[in-house]
Amino acid sequence: MKSLILGSVLVASLLALVLILFRKRIGLSWITSFGINLALAAIGIYVVNYSGWITGAYIPLNPATIGTVSILGLPGVGLLLGLKISLFG
Repeated sequence: MKSLILGSVLVASLLALVLILFRKRIGLSWITSFGINLALAAIGIYVVNYSGWITGAYIPLNPATIGTVSILGLPGVGLLLGLKISLFG
């Protein structure tokens, strides 16, 4: 139940963010792409944490993990999972 509520809040926040970004024509397009990358990074980490795809693997949401995933993309999630499993069992 808790993950359903958190997931719905995340989806609603993401939709509101996308709506605001596309309604206001920001002249600096890099801000838009950076924001979308951050949102997608957070979504990727949430999917891994709450899907149960890999049991016992939890990636915390902090600036280091979101920055890694936003720079590397979805392979960054795999990198963080590999580090988590290999270093901490």
